[in-house]
Amino acid sequence: MRGKLDLDPAVVRQARSLARKVGSPIVRLAKQHTTVSVERATLRMAGLAGADAEGTPWVNRLADVVRADTGLEHGLALPVWDALVRGEAEDLLTLAQKAAAGSVTFRLPEGRDATRSRTAATRAVRAGVRRIDAQRTARDRMIKRVGDAPRTPWIYLIVATGDIHEDIPQAQAAARAGADVIAVIRSTGQSLLDYVPEGATREGFAGTYATQENFRLMRAALDDSSRELGRYVRLTNYASGLCMPEIATLAGLERLDMMLNDSMYGILFRDINPIRTFVDQRFSRQVHARAGIVINTGEDNYLTTADAVEAAHTVTTSQLLNEYFAKEAGLEDWQLGLGHAFEIDPEVPQSFRLELAHALLARELFPHAPLKWMPPTRHMTGDVFRGYLLDGFFNLVGALTGQGILLVGMMTEAVVTPWLSDRDLALQNVRYVLDAAGDLHEDFVPAPDGFIVRRANQVLAETIGLLERIADEPGKAPLLEAIADGTFGLMKRPADGGRGLDGVFRKAEGFFNPAMDLLDGTP
Repeated sequence: MRGKLDLDPAVVRQARSLARKVGSPIVRLAKQHTTVSVERATLRMAGLAGADAEGTPWVNRLADVVRADTGLEHGLALPVWDALVRGEAEDLLTLAQKAAAGSVTFRLPEGRDATRSRTAATRAVRAGVRRIDAQRTARDRMIKRVGDAPRTPWIYLIVATGDIHEDIPQAQAAARAGADVIAVIRSTGQSLLDYVPEGATREGFAGTYATQENFRLMRAALDDSSRELGRYVRLTNYASGLCMPEIATLAGLERLDMMLNDSMYGILFRDINPIRTFVDQRFSRQVHARAGIVINTGEDNYLTTADAVEAAHTVTTSQLLNEYFAKEAGLEDWQLGLGHAFEIDPEVPQSFRLELAHALLARELFPHAPLKWMPPTRHMTGDVFRGYLLDGFFNLVGALTGQGILLVGMMTEAVVTPWLSDRDLALQNVRYVLDAAGDLHEDFVPAPDGFIVRRANQVLAETIGLLERIADEPGKAPLLEAIADGTFGLMKRPADGGRGLDGVFRKAEGFFNPAMDLLDGTP
């Protein structure tokens, strides 16, 4: 069936084939490298936690000493578990403490010593993977016991004060007011930290730090709310930045349900090295796949720096690439919260019809994915009445096109940090539109060869043209050249630049990482 937009199935197949052609060299590149954060995530899976008196995590302390002694081209696991097998310490924590004190020297074991190290490391990391599996089972059981959100789209609301103990009552209040998903946005700049803060945090800047303890506290609080409300309330955070693999691992260990995890966001908007980002995101998505976590991608961000009409095809291109990377890493359709946004300038003629065309194109290209529909931000002016109306139109597009995850728009968006009363009014807006419109997407069918159908097909054609141009770029990984040229979001990010490049390592012969092997399905 060709659907409401009469998309040619052959053209859709061509688009996916081109995305695979563009994406596969990146996957090969990712498989050839590791990063310091991937290696630290492996230590976290094996149970190493905590921080020293200065707040530096023990995984960082241990990784830094091993890196100085042996490099990371062979991975952390062999030298670390070799030291444990040799009796340098009785456990990982003690080993990290001794390493930080300078009382342990690491080596690359060979022969039988290497075999024993591999066996011990695999056993330790497998225990962490089993804990992630157990948390996935616990989620399924809880949903079965208390019930799930009664309708789609899921209503997604942001809560973050900087203080986790203030976030909790606000999140619970939001759930009582109708939110299905609570997103605790991260403190500004955390994505640029090359360590994960430890413990419960009470200070943050425009957000709350992502830590394992903060994850645990909020998950426990929303479990209480789930039992109270008779529906499972989902929790979201951000697996991005320099510690993307570690945060993904902590999310799996503490049963988060959704994670922001875009393949290019960190490259474009945080100037993180492209190779590091692609290596980290593949590992992170493998963790998310194992944990049953829904990812949210960040295509909406492109439209904050590029024109939402002229650059519409870059959103679709990124969605196709995100889909390819996600499925290659093991994620299923129901886990693909592909992003797009209501960001066309309201002064543009036919802006609402254009938004409908773009949203319906995403819906029909990815019919089994939930999709994450983002509200207007760029053209919010501070006129709260106009902003409230724009959010209503945004909600209506969501109803007309059957979006799966609807992020609640605020009439004070991009002007001030919303008050609780702003959130309450925003939720009233969502409830009114969705209750009034119901399943209006079942009745909405654009005119054949009308404005909406023509526009959607135009964007798809431009997407194919862009993918073809990227595929024709010189070099072994043409997507890297396209990113360097400013193709996405008008940001130019060369492959040999950006933050975190010094934490990328090409795998040497004999490289070993048991987490990678387990997530790849290797015994």
